[in-house]
Formats: sequence, structure tokens, C-alpha cells
Amino acid sequence: MDAYVLDTLMPDLVGHDRQPSAYLVYLFLWRRTDGARADATLSLRAIAEGTGLSKRAVQDALARLAARRLVSTARATITATLTYTLHRPWAARSFREAAGAPSADPRAATVPATTVEGRRM
Repeated sequence: MDAYVLDTLMPDLVGHDRQPSAYLVYLFLWRRTDGARADATLSLRAIAEGTGLSKRAVQDALARLAARRLVSTARATITATLTYTLHRPWAARSFREAAGAPSADPRAATVPATTVEGRRM
């Protein structure tokens, strides 16, 4: 398992977002997708049973993960079971940084330090 999932994603989803269910669903999908290397076709019921959450809690967790762009879904037909794809944006960012390419993350840009009065240091 990526260290990022335990060191950063867990405190972010559980502590900051106050969505421990989203973290549980992410871990469950991580296992079912072989560490985000494959897609997984699962019903909400299967995820709920696998995590011990209610179906509604799973739906809320999946919505939170989709909003954070950590998971995406697809289905062949309107009545088909969803196929889940896990995303690892930190892995792509690390690869770009290792290759010397500028980061696509606007938060990574350096900002000059300022004092309380707004003057540069």
C-alpha cells in the first residue's frame, strides 16, 4: 500500500473532512482493485457488506471520493452494476516531479513570504 494512503489520505478524509466512511470505502476499493491497478465491478450492497457500512453511507462516501477525484465510476448500461476506477493523483504528481517537469498543482507554486503588513521579507 502506498504510504500516502496511510500518512496523508487517512488524516485528510477522517480528520479534515470528517468522513471516515469515505476512507473505509477507499481502502475496500483499493483491495478490490489490486492497489488501483485494475477496475472493480461491485454493487453498493457488496461494498456495504464488505465495509460494514449502510448502503446510504457507502453512497455518501463514494460521492465524497468522486468529488475529491479519487474514484470514478462507469456502467455499460443504465441497469448495469457500477465499475469503479481508483485514482492516485499523488503518484502522477510524484512522477512529474521526479522527471523534472513543473507540477500541475497550482498550490505547488512558490509564493514570496510576506509579513503581517503585507511587505515582502
